[in-house]
Amino acid sequence: MTAVRKKISRRRTPLQWLFEAPSIGKMAPGTAVFVYGLLLFWTLVVLFPLYWVLITSFKTALDVNNGPVFLPWVDFTPSLHAWRELLVIDYEDTLRSYINSIVIATLSTALCVAVGSMAAYALARITYKPKFGNILLFVLAMLGGCYVVWKAGVDWKIAMTAAFAIWFFLLKSVGRFFKKSVGNGDILFWMISQRILPPIVTVVPIYMMFQNLKMLDTHLALILTYTVVNLPIVVWLLYDFISGIPIELEESAQLDGASRFRTFWEIVLPLAKPGLAATTLLVLILAWNEYILAVFLSTSNAQTIPILVAAMNAGERGILWWSMCVVIIIMIIPVVFMAILLQRFISKGVLLGAVKG
Repeated sequence: MTAVRKKISRRRTPLQWLFEAPSIGKMAPGTAVFVYGLLLFWTLVVLFPLYWVLITSFKTALDVNNGPVFLPWVDFTPSLHAWRELLVIDYEDTLRSYINSIVIATLSTALCVAVGSMAAYALARITYKPKFGNILLFVLAMLGGCYVVWKAGVDWKIAMTAAFAIWFFLLKSVGRFFKKSVGNGDILFWMISQRILPPIVTVVPIYMMFQNLKMLDTHLALILTYTVVNLPIVVWLLYDFISGIPIELEESAQLDGASRFRTFWEIVLPLAKPGLAATTLLVLILAWNEYILAVFLSTSNAQTIPILVAAMNAGERGILWWSMCVVIIIMIIPVVFMAILLQRFISKGVLLGAVKG
């Protein structure tokens, strides 16, 4: 058999050897050259903007104004003046903004994923049928409390407590007469619909709320806002992953005496690691790059990196490309580090989402 294969392989013409695969699972030499050449070209296209940003951070104003040059020590002489200006001369503003971004993005992402994962598990495993009239009563009671705070100047704690008490009384008295209810699908759609509105629509009432609470320009205000804004994305993505986990595993654990929270912590979360990793990275990027909410809710103490970049664009000397490139490089380092750290989980999560259903 081996001799016959060798004889057949000798009969292959150069064209066949170049374009016909030698065996199943292997590419022909010509195909391999084309595929890997195309991948290499696309890799250069994707990485070139990052390379341009990196070399621009080492250019002087004269090198930037002289036109596009790309080879250090050949087209231009690298300089550290932009790095020195941001990291030595203006290090206080840069360091404060950088630390603020790390703290706010990390804590809001952790809180968002923690709450969102439990909400997604609850929607995937527990059947809810709240009555629509009770929900409407709750919304009206809360709106009435806000109106009293706004018009009468009543303390918000007293007003909200009174509004909640009124809602509870109405729930017990007239709540049984409501018949129409909503399901898990309605709740899930309502949550993701909150992302339909652009942030600029909701930022004014959010600003007024934190102004009344004396929480403007604080880390807590941005952390809570980022958490609420990104929570629908976490619930929507993790709901899909958790729904794909066999429920028989949880039923077996519950038969052995495990509580629902223990089942969620020890069975569901480990199996949902790919989805958790992909969702965490996405939410971290959204929180890290958030600008509209940060520009309204922070001034100096809670200023983040995007605000620093915007301030550089609006400077009296115009756009300083070399300095901005330094800030961009500093901005992408944590995200790249997180992507490398979660790479194996993210690849599994993408594949699971691709073949589901």
